[in-house]
Amino acid sequence: MTGKAKPKKHTAKEIQSKIDAATTNRGGGKAGQADRTGKVKGGHAKYECPHCKTTAPDIKSMQIHHDARHPKMPFEEDKLVNLHAANVSAVDPNKPRPGVRGSFKK
Repeated sequence: MTGKAKPKKHTAKEIQSKIDAATTNRGGGKAGQADRTGKVKGGHAKYECPHCKTTAPDIKSMQIHHDARHPKMPFEEDKLVNLHAANVSAVDPNKPRPGVRGSFKK
């Protein structure tokens, strides 16, 4: 005989969360590493800091990084390296992009 608060079976919410965790791209592995370094177009790392080579997904995040890490230097938007513009030719349009959260299995 079981206790009052102990469920006997798995709930639908628990099963659905396990399926979601198993089938959703969380950005790990080689695809996630390429996404973080900006080696493929479509990843989150779009801009690279010219001073320390740290990557950021947009101008606002890069400005926050610059204000925190390089406060004595002025922020110059035109000196940022756009990693997506440099790697346009190496992209296969049919290849799934690692930075997009979603399930491959529906």
